[in-house]
Amino acid sequence: MEFVQSADFWIGLMKIVWINIILSGDNAVVIALAARSLPPHQQRKAVFWGSGAAVVLRILLTVVAAKLLELSFLQIIGGCLLLWIGFQLLSDDEEDEGESKTYGSLMAAVRTILIADLVMSLDNVIAVAAAAHGNVVLLVLGLAISIPLVIFGSTLMIKLMERFPVIVLLGAALIGWVGGETIANDAALHGYVVAHPSLHYVAAALGAALVVGAGKFWAHRSRKAAA
Repeated sequence: MEFVQSADFWIGLMKIVWINIILSGDNAVVIALAARSLPPHQQRKAVFWGSGAAVVLRILLTVVAAKLLELSFLQIIGGCLLLWIGFQLLSDDEEDEGESKTYGSLMAAVRTILIADLVMSLDNVIAVAAAAHGNVVLLVLGLAISIPLVIFGSTLMIKLMERFPVIVLLGAALIGWVGGETIANDAALHGYVVAHPSLHYVAAALGAALVVGAGKFWAHRSRKAAA
């Protein structure tokens, strides 16, 4: 345990915690959106289990993330998954507005959190792995410390969403934005995106617009059919 006494260990630990603070904002939004569909007494459980399981997944993912990012079409599939998750979260929220609000299940919320975090963490874990410099203890400690940070951020987002409903719309748009970015970052499209840098932002904007537009349209259609 001599490495714990070295300055490099503590500097590396602070780097990993700081990286997670910076990169976990979008993950907190996903967790908050998924947990928001649950009864109040289950929201805390979803945030806790979703955040904890997501961090464990990141630790496992760090070992293979660099190789995974080299696979063609993997990020395209992941980006499409994010677009679908954003659409579902927004359309479910729109349909559940009002006195007839229905609640989702705890396992469904945790599953949504895990899938979204798995996709959104592909790029993030590379930065964390670089800061750890191959030190597994440092990696695990840094990510474990980030759990309460993600939980706090998610809990705060749930309260803000209840007070300011427009944040739900912005959160779904953020998921769509990340989904579009993920698709554009795929290895199969690398050469084309490098030749046309603006496509990165075009894909992200289209992803956000698609999620918001499709979610609103579906919710409007469902309300009209119910009437």
